[in-house]
Amino acid sequence: MSQPIQKQPNALKMMLTVASFVIIIAGMKAAKDILVPFFFAIFISIITSSLLYWLNRKKIPMLLSLLFVSVSVLGAVFLMGLLLKSSIQDFTQSLPVYLEKLKHLEGMASAFIKRFEIPFSMEIMENVDPGAAMRFVSWILANLKSLLSNAFLIIITIVFILFEAASLPSKLNNALEGSRFTFNHIKEIMENINHYMVIKTYMSLATGALVTVWLMVMGVDYPVLWGLLAFIFNFVPNIGSIIAAIPAILLALVQAGYGTALITAGGYAVINISVSNFIEPKFMGSGLGLSTLVVFLSLVFWGWVLGPVGMVLSIPLTMTIKIALSCSEETAWISTLLGAAPKKE
Repeated sequence: MSQPIQKQPNALKMMLTVASFVIIIAGMKAAKDILVPFFFAIFISIITSSLLYWLNRKKIPMLLSLLFVSVSVLGAVFLMGLLLKSSIQDFTQSLPVYLEKLKHLEGMASAFIKRFEIPFSMEIMENVDPGAAMRFVSWILANLKSLLSNAFLIIITIVFILFEAASLPSKLNNALEGSRFTFNHIKEIMENINHYMVIKTYMSLATGALVTVWLMVMGVDYPVLWGLLAFIFNFVPNIGSIIAAIPAILLALVQAGYGTALITAGGYAVINISVSNFIEPKFMGSGLGLSTLVVFLSLVFWGWVLGPVGMVLSIPLTMTIKIALSCSEETAWISTLLGAAPKKE
């Protein structure tokens, strides 16, 4: 008779945990307009904190270092907004024309298949909608434009976060006193996240710059816009580079035909394979220890909760949750499941 009584609290506790999780996620989705700029500010702060600490090591006062970093971020955001404002507006206005041309090309391809009786299922052609990729990009750009409109709030948040970062180590040391997790352990994990974010930013900048130059050479419209999209979605693991390439390839198809589209796709493939498979691993090292399945599921989950910015921040957000779970004995097993498979000796 005692066994059911022992199991009931555990089952109730599990139900309460799941219910709390659902409520928190629902609240995050409802407060997306507030959380997205805040998370983005944290994202920028992690990247720029390396520059702040480097300036401090050079004996530059904290206030002056903070001012330099803040002005640099403000200048980068202003320049990005200046470059993209006209491109986003022009692309949005031209989108119906591009969609009509894509529909016309799709009809020509269907007629070609029927005429020469090529063994290809016409049901696939009827269900494929190339314009969906263009509309998806338009949705991403609209979210990006909305995010840039909160630039002032983001900059102010970054300044306060960086100013607080100076006293964070001592606070963590005091907070973790007596815990099974030492301050050095937490510090090592946070340094790994910072290392990932900084290296990924450099690699994304390289990818975006190469894509911009390549599209300029190919004569594709809005090369800076597609270069920025390649930069942003290079943070998205596994499928980010594919998402960023599709609209530019379709635009090349609409502008200049199949040959130019194939060459454009080949350029994307060379750039992404070179950066992701050869250059990045030399600097990234062993990575952050998330399983491949968790990486993909976190991409889908955070994209659903927070939109495009959630997709970009999926890895840092998931790593933060993994760290938080590992700090408790009751949830450490979940952290272990989120991690990558242990290496065989």
